[in-house]
Amino acid sequence: MAKDREDSVIFPATHDASAAAGTPADDRSGGGQRITATARLRNQRVRLYESIRTAHLERAHQLTPAAILYRRRRYDFDAELARGLELVEAGPLRAALILARSRITTLEVNEPLMLSSLPSTAVALSALALRRVLGGKRVSVVSYAIGNADPFQQRLRTGWKSVLREAIERRLAAMVWRRVDRMAFGTLAAQETYRGLLPVAEGRPEALIGALPAACPCPLGECGGPYEVIYLGDFSERKGFPRVLAAWPGVRRAFPAARLTIVGKGALTREALAEAEMDSTIDVVLDPPRGEIHRQLRRAQVLVLPSQATPTWREQVGLPIVEGLAHGCSIVTTTETGLATWLAAGPHSVIAPDASSSELTEAIEHQLRLSTPKADILTTLPAQDGRLAADSWLFETDSHARAN
Repeated sequence: MAKDREDSVIFPATHDASAAAGTPADDRSGGGQRITATARLRNQRVRLYESIRTAHLERAHQLTPAAILYRRRRYDFDAELARGLELVEAGPLRAALILARSRITTLEVNEPLMLSSLPSTAVALSALALRRVLGGKRVSVVSYAIGNADPFQQRLRTGWKSVLREAIERRLAAMVWRRVDRMAFGTLAAQETYRGLLPVAEGRPEALIGALPAACPCPLGECGGPYEVIYLGDFSERKGFPRVLAAWPGVRRAFPAARLTIVGKGALTREALAEAEMDSTIDVVLDPPRGEIHRQLRRAQVLVLPSQATPTWREQVGLPIVEGLAHGCSIVTTTETGLATWLAAGPHSVIAPDASSSELTEAIEHQLRLSTPKADILTTLPAQDGRLAADSWLFETDSHARAN
């Protein structure tokens, strides 16, 4: 296990009542302060995450106010969005100590089949169990799951070490699963995966709350033409980026006015730039700020994300798909996403992951011909973001929780 780094926390510079509640406060200094393993969290609700990224920070300002303990930052961590949040970076042991000393009432943990987070979760739950033995109050544990693949089958190596590791992980997953008091699923595929891999949890409240977005509240601003296509996210094989490049010449022949905007970054950045250099209908926007991503999504008619499963990964939902829907984009994707059934039932295109370049081309062309108005896409979305609704249910802050 890697040595824990020194814990750090980002607090708003102004420690007023709103900041204590987890809401943004004015912070022009951009500063922070340090927290030690012997300190206590201010918030009684806590989220224990393996990693944190910009999307988590954006949602944290909308979710039930809670402190966030996390092990590492993802590549797109935006420090500006961290302002006003109680964030603590800590390894497994320090996180457990902080939790044991804090007066928390509810703890959200990563989903039980997220194998990389199991050791940290198990240590944290053990610390809370010990605290209970010593007279502390019982903490309610909740979790939200979108995993839609059997992680125990996603192995690159075989041998006795792998067998032993799998046995340990199965035990840890079952332990965490049994300890969770309220369980929410973001997709039907995730719910079916968990029911097939873990024992039935008798009497525990569970809910299926679709991981669909609400319409983005950002201003309409600039709108693109009817033939604007966007690829958003990681420039990688598993996200189907090479397939998009291979399919584009066919789209361009059928729709000479069509344009492809590639937004993001990744291992295949060089290939993206090379294609844009040779094809004037392709634009590349590298690692833009969030405001520019929203602007590009407002301009786009179609978002394409032909995700491809690997031996160790499968698309769970697809953040680009969620963000595209929130901006009224038509979606072209594969059956790998947990939203495939919902998308296929609507005005979107869902193809097999091994579909040929010509089939992907045809799917994009079909969406361009449909040219579904953004307003029509937005009317298919729920009034409340699915993740926010799930969070309200998990933390018992809405009518769903009271009904149970």
